[in-house]
Amino acid sequence: MHKNKNYRLNAALLLGSVLLLCTPASVLAATTTTPTTKGSTTNKSTLQDGSTSQAVTQGYGTTTPLQNGMIVKLVDKDGSKVEPLTDATVSKMQGVVVAANDATVTISNDGNIGQVFVATFGHYDVLVSNQNGPIKSGDYITISAIAGVGMKVDTTQPTVLGKATGSFTGNGTVAGSAKLKDSTGKEVSVSLGRIPVDITISHNPLQQAAANGLPSFLEHASEAVAGKVVSPARVYVALIVLLMSTFVAGGILYSGVRGGLIAIGRNPLAKKQIVAGIVRVVLSGLICFVLGVFGVYLLLKL
Repeated sequence: MHKNKNYRLNAALLLGSVLLLCTPASVLAATTTTPTTKGSTTNKSTLQDGSTSQAVTQGYGTTTPLQNGMIVKLVDKDGSKVEPLTDATVSKMQGVVVAANDATVTISNDGNIGQVFVATFGHYDVLVSNQNGPIKSGDYITISAIAGVGMKVDTTQPTVLGKATGSFTGNGTVAGSAKLKDSTGKEVSVSLGRIPVDITISHNPLQQAAANGLPSFLEHASEAVAGKVVSPARVYVALIVLLMSTFVAGGILYSGVRGGLIAIGRNPLAKKQIVAGIVRVVLSGLICFVLGVFGVYLLLKL
């Protein structure tokens, strides 16, 4: 009797093991319960292809009123605060102001008064205008002439916020309007609205390398030094200053070292004094070069 029970028990265990081994991993994963963390936010952004993006938003202080959807940058010399981005500071683009509960993870700084939350990646609504024409899904978005408000990019802006996943024509659902002046000085009205944007801050892929008359390497180098778009005239003047300072410093070093070595060969007894003179010449050449580099920095930065 006991043997029969043992046989039945062993057979049941064997059958269970076979079923477990034959069960697909996807089914097991689907039936597995995942614990949730208390206090965490579980909402995710769904992209057009059906995938989801998880983003982390950072809390910042602000000294000016900011709306959700505004494009911002860090305040100069104070990385704990943000302010509206402008077309003059487009290369400093930081992200978009969002609601605190719009991200999977939020990093808060409770010490900041008037705190806002900024997303640098993900799928969020962005405040835009039709300044550069109607926006269609797939268009790249950058900053417009209105601080904090985006628009469709063209071939002149160096930085983009990301790709629009919605459309805005300036008709229908409009959040407001603003007055701007065009290149002729005529006042025009633009409409404001909100559209979803897949945020990925990057270089504008539509930008023409020589649209402003500068080779691309000079344009990128000047923007990296100045932190903003620099006019071609300033870039060329800075390049001339750099070349002149390099030429002068090189001439001083070459003539001073060469003359010193010749002097030592002619008068070995005065070697100590001649070496001291060579050191002074080398320092003078380096100072000349450093002053030239500093002048280039001021030309591009100011």
